[in-house]
Amino acid sequence: MIIHFHKKRKSIILILDMKKIFLNVIFFLLFSFNLNAHVSHYKNFNKIQMEIFRNNQLIGFNYYFFEKDKEVIKIKNQTKIIVKLFGATVFNVESYGEEKYINEKLVSFSSKTKQNKKDKFVNLVLDKKENRFIIKGSSYIGNASTESIIGNWWNHKLLQAESQISPVSGSIKKQIVKFIAKEKINLYGKVYEAEHFKLKSQDSDLPDDRKLNFDIWLHKDTGLILKVKYSRMGDWEYRLKSYE
Repeated sequence: MIIHFHKKRKSIILILDMKKIFLNVIFFLLFSFNLNAHVSHYKNFNKIQMEIFRNNQLIGFNYYFFEKDKEVIKIKNQTKIIVKLFGATVFNVESYGEEKYINEKLVSFSSKTKQNKKDKFVNLVLDKKENRFIIKGSSYIGNASTESIIGNWWNHKLLQAESQISPVSGSIKKQIVKFIAKEKINLYGKVYEAEHFKLKSQDSDLPDDRKLNFDIWLHKDTGLILKVKYSRMGDWEYRLKSYE
């Protein structure tokens, strides 16, 4: 009876695990279809404003501005972060970037960042002949697949990509994205129906300060990332404040 009971319990657990895997696969397929169906909907946005918090205190902003001209879309990004400790500035970031898309395909990206008086940069162009990105960055010089995504928080396709390109230094990191749950979150007094994802580095051997480890909440109705959360020298959050 004991052996039979354990076999039965293992069978039940196996069935439940298979059911969970099946539901996750179905969700991923529906999620992927939904994102692909809304790749061009950013043409309807003019501005996305996110605020940046550390240990629940406002320390900066992350703004995206959309410019459209027929088949061309430019997304300009401005980020400012100041962290103070006992009145002294210990962390200071100011960054500007621009992504250019033609017929919804990334053709160039450039950024300049000043981080604690250290200059960082990225210059990316599409090599149409070879169908690859050519990157010259402060941390990486070389080529990248056109399937890679610039790691900016305006773009929900980041949750589909197998790798992302740092918008600060040009480095490339392979990633794994896992759906966690459907949740309700409250931002600035407004409640959203959100989908919670975990985005992590594929390479678990990377140093902690180079690993990707983000919790991301997506608003499926608009395709906007509502919140990003991670821990590194404190608890950080990017929160969607407004869009138009």
